Amino acid sequence: MIYVTGGAGFIGKNLVNELIKQGNIPYIIDNLSNSTIEDINSKCSFYPGDVQDIHKIHPSKVDIIYHLAGQSRVQPSFDFPIESVESNVNGTLAVLEYARKYKCRVVYAGSSSKHNNIHDSPYSTTKALGEDLCKLYRECYGVDVEIARFYNVYGDGEALDPINGNVIGIWRYLIQQGERVKIVGDGSQRRDFTHVDDIVSGLITIGEGVSTHNDAWELGTGVNYNINDLYNWFKERYPNIGKEHISDQKGNYKSTLRVNNDMYDKFGWVAQDRLKQYITNLK
Repeated sequence: MIYVTGGAGFIGKNLVNELIKQGNIPYIIDNLSNSTIEDINSKCSFYPGDVQDIHKIHPSKVDIIYHLAGQSRVQPSFDFPIESVESNVNGTLAVLEYARKYKCRVVYAGSSSKHNNIHDSPYSTTKALGEDLCKLYRECYGVDVEIARFYNVYGDGEALDPINGNVIGIWRYLIQQGERVKIVGDGSQRRDFTHVDDIVSGLITIGEGVSTHNDAWELGTGVNYNINDLYNWFKERYPNIGKEHISDQKGNYKSTLRVNNDMYDKFGWVAQDRLKQYITNLK
């Protein structure tokens, strides 16, 4: 049995669909805080509750938990710091305790914010604490847990709204509303944008792999672009759009970029740089 926490979310939905294609029907755990019942794959069993309540589920056998549930955006975390701790720290602790009890593997969704100032937002701090808990349970309790660090994920199913979306999702929403896209600061900040298909293949590779990592597996392309590059490609696709520069924001770190190539060295896994083509093909 495979569990996917956050299985109704952006990355979770894509992971669930790929697992089903491969012949595995996962069990989804999601409180639908950022999704709806329509986001649950009808082939899957579903626990409609918070991941902190995972102990209420009594499986016959669980082999692996892909732990994707959590508060996943920087800016909303400033408004909801308590919720960020409850979701990203307490939720992860509950999953690790469950894995300790049932002797199953965990693949934890980490964040590239780990490579910046982890104290610049509740999001960054709580995701880093989640990683620390994973390492604690690995070292002290022998839990089979691997960390996968995500880099600015985009692709089919991403949230198109100004709260839960990343920059691409937010811009797509603003364009649909006939509004100008917003660029934070001067647009020089750089991001390693990774397509959700590559994230999913990386997660499954880690979940099924026999190799372990003493830190984390980096799921990025190793290429980053600044936000002005992104705007130029959007402008080519949507010639009538305009832009508006807004004040710099807390937690808006200057750069993300995959820091090692361990996924290729151990598994032959590579994330493709397909960002420009993706924008070109947007409807």
